[in-house]
Amino acid sequence: MRAAIYNGRKNIAMTELDTPVPGDNDIVVKNLYASICGTDVAVYNHGPGMGHKITVGGEFGHEVVCEAVQVGKNVKDIKVGDRLYPYPVLAKGDPGRAGTLGGFSEYMLLPNPELNKQVYKVSDKISSRTASLIEPFTIACRAARRSSPRTGEKAIVFGAGTIGIAASIALKYFGCSQVMICDRSDFRLEKAKSLGFEVCNNSKEDLKAKAIEIFGNARSLNGPTADVDIYIDAAGAQSVLELYQGMGKIESRMVTVAVLAGKRPVDILSLTFSQHALIGSGGYMPEDVRDVMKIMESGKWDIDSIITHEFPWEKLPEAIKTAIDVDHSLNVVIHY
Repeated sequence: MRAAIYNGRKNIAMTELDTPVPGDNDIVVKNLYASICGTDVAVYNHGPGMGHKITVGGEFGHEVVCEAVQVGKNVKDIKVGDRLYPYPVLAKGDPGRAGTLGGFSEYMLLPNPELNKQVYKVSDKISSRTASLIEPFTIACRAARRSSPRTGEKAIVFGAGTIGIAASIALKYFGCSQVMICDRSDFRLEKAKSLGFEVCNNSKEDLKAKAIEIFGNARSLNGPTADVDIYIDAAGAQSVLELYQGMGKIESRMVTVAVLAGKRPVDILSLTFSQHALIGSGGYMPEDVRDVMKIMESGKWDIDSIITHEFPWEKLPEAIKTAIDVDHSLNVVIHY
């Protein structure tokens, strides 16, 4: 089978491995589409140790949709031809391999698969291309859920990448009335705008002034501010926390989902008297998979439109390089 091996910074071996053979309790799946994650970009650009434990010398790729091609005789509820989403934390039976499923290889062996646990069937209402985004959408759905959104609330999301746009969609799905997406890439903001979101290039525009114009006024510890209940950091810029603490209204909350290693200062006095909440969000749970499936099945948002580039498997290194360019790409996928 065709396989991609991660050999360190800017080094991917496009090679062949033996096609896996399932035991009686296993399945072999053929990958159909794989999406490139920010972690894949980070380890390609900077080397290992940038998030998921992507092993030097091993297969990688985890945002994937696949089709069952061999099914062990003891496996229940899964048959040849089923389109499946492999749940990365459990798909290989090892949570430490969530980032190294082998989504950039042609086939994967999934041991002891249990339907709606290790793998989920993909509805006919969802195209295979769109289904390759289920994994990043579950991360974003978890972040939106962690903000405890209530019907009619308003939100600002930092980052117009896949996670930021997906979190914005999830916030609307959960009942938020208005969502603004902030980014420094006009290319990505145009994509967000086409999906119906307010947008702000906060490297060029006064975010607080624009937010007040769109959301109305509220009170903060620092005086008048925008009437925004929820902030989500899907950008990872060091300035986002400072922005929130400077303009967050009384009793607002911020969820951080972007990975930015290291420590950042928090004004505890301001946090206390503003009654702000800082909430972490990492990974996903089965309920997020179910909600993402419903979001995609609904057809309410043109999710496929955030895929800006598609490459054949043979051009995986070029695809990853393309994904690095945030001014000309958003989500990049490969197909087999």
